[in-house]
Amino acid sequence: MLSILAVWFVAIFLGPPLWLAMSLAGWAFLVLAGIPDLALAQRIAKAADSFPLLAAPLFILMGNVMNTAGITRRIFRFATVCVGWMRGGLCHANIVASVFFAGTSGSAVADAGGLGTLEIKAMTDEGYSVDIAAAVTASSATIGPIIPPSLPMIVYGVSAETSIGGLFLAGVVPGVLMAGALMLMVRAIARKLDLPRHPFPGLRDLWRAFLDAFWALMTPVILFAGLFGGVFTPTEAAGVAVAYAIVLGLFIYRDFRLADLPRIILDTVETTGVVLALVMSAALLAYCLALSQVPQAAGAYLTSLAASPVVFLLLVNVILLVVGCFMEGLAAMLILIPILVPVALKLGVDPIQFGLIFVLNLMIGTITPPVGIVLYVTAKVANISFERVTRATMPFLAPLLVVLLLVTLFPPLSTWLPELLLTR
Repeated sequence: MLSILAVWFVAIFLGPPLWLAMSLAGWAFLVLAGIPDLALAQRIAKAADSFPLLAAPLFILMGNVMNTAGITRRIFRFATVCVGWMRGGLCHANIVASVFFAGTSGSAVADAGGLGTLEIKAMTDEGYSVDIAAAVTASSATIGPIIPPSLPMIVYGVSAETSIGGLFLAGVVPGVLMAGALMLMVRAIARKLDLPRHPFPGLRDLWRAFLDAFWALMTPVILFAGLFGGVFTPTEAAGVAVAYAIVLGLFIYRDFRLADLPRIILDTVETTGVVLALVMSAALLAYCLALSQVPQAAGAYLTSLAASPVVFLLLVNVILLVVGCFMEGLAAMLILIPILVPVALKLGVDPIQFGLIFVLNLMIGTITPPVGIVLYVTAKVANISFERVTRATMPFLAPLLVVLLLVTLFPPLSTWLPELLLTR
């Protein structure tokens, strides 16, 4: 394991991609342990040969199609009509739109980069400071992977052998709590800064906005109905979602052209390549960790530190929040799952609750420096410095951490819905 750490740190400082540094560390372990090189190829290929993991590129493709087809614009307009009359109305609309968009994209980066472009421009055009616009956009983007569908939850479910459908359901209540907590934060800031608001809309305006966004808002309804009605699996649901998004763009909204499809597919392939490279290299590293019995030793140490499930979960929160500051979420997930999940199961922690806590921690990590990917995306969209968007976003960490603590201390917040729907 010392050889793994040495090769890993040297590789990271030399500057190759993270997946390559992880692969080099795993290869070094195999060489020093006298294990044939064929094991490297076998482990990497086996990690990619996963039916549930096939949902990842399909959900990425769906998000890209929806961004191109003008669906994000309709979602934001409907959210603005619903809550824009509140003080700081566009801030609230930003958060509500993220909740709606979460049910279609499942990605924090897609939310910040796609929906965020529209939101930040609309807010700055109405006199909101770019700092407030960027901060609300970045913090609300973390809701994307919590409310289903969710790319990180798919990766977690595959890696930890946990029900993906159960993880999807577990995110609904915490996702709504995150939105509510952020809106309370916005309410306090709006009163202090006297932020503007829209006039209260009439029923006719509300109905028009709803009709305009209706088919987009039906996406999560169709996915949930089919998924939990037994019509299709989570992987097949991703295929249905892609087909539905293309039909919306081509025939309902008519803002999408077949000529756009090659570019969208290329973008999807590039994003999927990064995800799969991390999954495959992390599987090799997990194999090396298992051979060296590091998870067993780390598990015994953590168990000695935390004999009760609550203390263990609080300790895990601290570990994941720190790790999230320095490592991209999917990579951290794939490295730490083999170490932390067995300990959680041994202590009797519900695997669904633990998965939700795991993902929520790492999504908060996407808006913490120095490796907060959502902060970088938001800074680019808002055309301000990374340091500036970081300072503006820091206060919004507080409501997200409160929700994390609630989910940690009250398991039914994440387990009630899966138990209600999956045990029938």
